[in-house]
Amino acid sequence: MPKAQETVLEIDLSALTHNFNYLKSKIQPQTKFLAVIKAFAYGSDSVEVAKHLEKLNVDYFAVAYAKEGVVLRDAGVTTPIIVLHPQPINFEILIDRCLEPSIYSANVLNEFIKTAEAKNQKHYPIHLKFNTGLNRLGFINSDIPSIVSKLNTSASVKVVSLFSHLAASEDNNELNFTELQIKRFKSIADNFESKIDYKPWLHLCNTSGVLNYPEAHFDMVRCGIGLYGFGNSVEEDKNLKPIACLKSVISQIHKIDKDETVGYNRAYTSKGFEKSATIPIGHADGINRIYGKGNGFVIINGEKAPIIGNVCMDMIMVNISDIECKEGDEVIIFNSDYSASHLSASAKTISYEIITAVSQRVKRVFLE
Repeated sequence: MPKAQETVLEIDLSALTHNFNYLKSKIQPQTKFLAVIKAFAYGSDSVEVAKHLEKLNVDYFAVAYAKEGVVLRDAGVTTPIIVLHPQPINFEILIDRCLEPSIYSANVLNEFIKTAEAKNQKHYPIHLKFNTGLNRLGFINSDIPSIVSKLNTSASVKVVSLFSHLAASEDNNELNFTELQIKRFKSIADNFESKIDYKPWLHLCNTSGVLNYPEAHFDMVRCGIGLYGFGNSVEEDKNLKPIACLKSVISQIHKIDKDETVGYNRAYTSKGFEKSATIPIGHADGINRIYGKGNGFVIINGEKAPIIGNVCMDMIMVNISDIECKEGDEVIIFNSDYSASHLSASAKTISYEIITAVSQRVKRVFLE
C-alpha cells in the first residue's frame, strides 16, 4: 500500500468481500443477507460499500435514518433499503425514494398509513419492529391485535417482515437472556401469523447472533460490524479482516526539555529530555479527547507512540523519544495489524465508536 502523505482512510474492498463471504458461509443458502450500512457504513463510505455489496448480490440494506437512504438512492443504489428509525416528518420522501420503514409504535404505524394513503400507495412494504428485551424501540406481543386491526382497515401497506434486536448476543454470560429473546420472538411471530393470511419474513440476528445462534437465523440476518472486520470476540476477529486503515504523517518533530509542557492547558509535562511528533488529525477527525493524556497511541515505524496532552481539534502530539523517525514518516492510527479494537480498548471504549467517528473531511481511498 502507498505511504500516506496526508491523513487518509483507506478502505480495502477485498477485505469487505472476505467478510461478506465468511458471514454468508455461516447461514443457509436460502437465508437472506441484510447489510447494515448506517452511519456512513460504519465510518467508511456508504455509497462505495453499498455498490460493492450489490456486486456480491446482497439481498437488503439497512440504514438508521431516511436521509442515509436518500444518499444511496441518489447514487444509484437499487437494492431494497430498510430505514430502522424513521421519523414521520420524512415519510413522504421515504415513499418517494422507495425506502421501507421499520414501524415500531402505534403512532408511527398510524402516521405512515396516513401518508401512504395520501400518496395512493397499495401494499407499500413495511417492517414491524418488536421489543423482546432491548427496551429501545418496538411493539410488544400484546400490541398485535390492534396492529392487525389497523392493517385490516387499509390496503396501503403490507408487512414484509417482523424483526427484533438481540441485546447481548456476543456475551456468553447472557446466554439465558438471549435464548429468552429468541423464545419471545418466536411467540410474537406465531401470534402475528395466526391473525393474518400470509407469512412475513422473520429476522433477529445481528453479527454476533449469526455467529453464535444458528437456530435463530430465520429468513434473514442483519450484519453490520462483522462486514467491517470485527466479530465481537477475539476468536471471531481472527476470521474477519478490518476493511479500514486510518493513517497520517508526522508534520513536525519537537525537542522538549525537562518540565516543559505540551498542548492545551499544559496537560503534559516532560519528565526529562523528550521528543514529540505533531500529527494532522484531531477530535474533528474522529480522535476523541478520551484518547489524550496517554490513553491512546499511534504506530510509527512499528512502535507504539502514546498520545500526550490533550487531543486538539486538528492535531495530536505523541511521544517519540524512543522511536527512530523523521518528519514526513507515516503514522498508523489503526489498520488490520493494530486494529480499532486495540486502540479503543486502550481508552475503555469499543471499536464501533472509533470507526464510526472518522470525520467525512478525512480523505477516503478505495483499494480493490
